[in-house]
Amino acid sequence: MNNLKAIVIGAGMGGLGSAIALQQAGYEVEVYDRVSELRPVGAGISLWSNGVKVLNRLGLGKEVAQIGGQMDVMQYRRHTGELISNIDLAPLVAEVGQRPYPVARADLQALLINAYSGEIKLGHTFIGLEQDDHSVTALFENGHTATGGVLVAADGVRSVARKYVLGEAVDPQYGGYVNWNGLVPMSDDLAPKTTWAIYVGEFKRASLMPVAGDRFYFFFDMPMPKEAALEAGDIRTDLTQFFAGWADPVQTLIQRIDPAKTNRVLIHDVGPLNSLVRGRVALLGDSAHATCPDLGQGGCQALEDGFVLTHYLTTTTISVADALQRYEAERKERTGAIVTKARSRAEQIHGKDPIATQQWYDQLQHEKPSDVTDAIAKIILRGPMK
Repeated sequence: MNNLKAIVIGAGMGGLGSAIALQQAGYEVEVYDRVSELRPVGAGISLWSNGVKVLNRLGLGKEVAQIGGQMDVMQYRRHTGELISNIDLAPLVAEVGQRPYPVARADLQALLINAYSGEIKLGHTFIGLEQDDHSVTALFENGHTATGGVLVAADGVRSVARKYVLGEAVDPQYGGYVNWNGLVPMSDDLAPKTTWAIYVGEFKRASLMPVAGDRFYFFFDMPMPKEAALEAGDIRTDLTQFFAGWADPVQTLIQRIDPAKTNRVLIHDVGPLNSLVRGRVALLGDSAHATCPDLGQGGCQALEDGFVLTHYLTTTTISVADALQRYEAERKERTGAIVTKARSRAEQIHGKDPIATQQWYDQLQHEKPSDVTDAIAKIILRGPMK
């Protein structure tokens, strides 16, 4: 399709990634977001090789390498500190053709904002849409309307557009655990500077990943009934209690975090959904497939979405609706499988079935490093960025 105008709802990772791709394809693009100020949701994110490849394709390879952490090794340890496995990531990089990069979300957001040459229209709360055979119009709470040839609904886990596309409301599903995350300065008493350190035990997890600027992105996971999860306590007090008896680096980390800059998130997911498109409207990113973070693929899948959507809009000429149907055909199975696998992984890690979690602990002890890297490579290479 030529001379197409795209309306993008949401200026997160998926929305901006798709806006950049569409803009580079020669389309007119308008981006809207409900917030008055763009702030990253969460402190850091894993950009596995498929997500990095999309950014490379957008001409942002140098920039993402500059904000990415040098992660050479994955290291699993028991919650008391004993080493379980040491996994060299070089074979993974050789197999998939690209290094992964853990990044600070603020750095990634700044990169995407700088790469998008248009204005991001903030303070526009999306409330609905109308479409006909020729166009689609986004409706906003402030009375503004925006009309184009295609609407990209990257409006997040609590998407307004999702109900329109599906014809019914699909609410996010609680993933069974709470996640705390933030950034701390690197230091050797926390973890080696090129290592992703993961402590596991008692159905909980604590982790440190290197990002640019001599920082670690950290997170803690704690399984919790939703009723209890809704009651947030003092962050340092809670973490001290929940991770009592864990290894010294975990205790040191708890003391070094800045509670005011630490995020506390109830993990939810969405899907798999029966449909991702309706006419000229396409769901993208969390609106289509919000994913438990246990595979590190949520953001990567949003970037893949934008790449695939742009591909079909630029290479087919039957109609916008036809291009979106092709987008759905390629993305529905891929993203649905990721949502399902990530949910299963979350349950395995966080003790939904205690016997299964103990079996996973035993598996970590005995599996070969190549088993881990092969499994990650399989997820990466099943997508469009071979």
